[in-house]
Amino acid sequence: MNIKVDQAVDAKGLACPMPIIRTKKAINELNAGQVLEIQATDKGSVADIQAWAKSTGHQFLGTQVEDDVYRHYVRKSESGEIKEEITFPHAINNEELEKLLEGSGGIHILDVREPAEFAFGRLKGSINIPLGDLEQRVGELNPEDEIYLICRTGYRSSMAAHFLTEQGFKQIKNVVPGMSQWTGSVERN
Repeated sequence: MNIKVDQAVDAKGLACPMPIIRTKKAINELNAGQVLEIQATDKGSVADIQAWAKSTGHQFLGTQVEDDVYRHYVRKSESGEIKEEITFPHAINNEELEKLLEGSGGIHILDVREPAEFAFGRLKGSINIPLGDLEQRVGELNPEDEIYLICRTGYRSSMAAHFLTEQGFKQIKNVVPGMSQWTGSVERN
């Protein structure tokens, strides 16, 4: 498939949130209707780029994979179609979550990172549903539970929090800055 690309972004070797940060910067340089190609090696970028495009109003065209490089294509929308990015307003910091974990049990932690990230370090008792799988697996969660969402930096978990809120979940908290700066205990495979 031959796609006309107006600009390309090299995010190979970078993990979340860097592919998104580079994408945001590059898309601002384009005119409406132009296409941006984002080249990434982070498997999580598949869900991240799709969710980012949806949340900002830009058109996600698709992803091609070649030699372990994900090539994502995003078309810049007209200014009237672009939405302002909003971070999830209900947040808790790492230290507050750590204190909750030291207290009584029954805390529901949803880790939206990729399975490999989860395997190498996760919070005790957390469950893993990658952001890209959340829409198909939302039925595994109880909308009445208070759920703490965590990822590497708070970006993917913010997108997941918005999605769950749209699905009727009322007790959602985004953990920031997330696992990249977690100093408490973790479980590993």
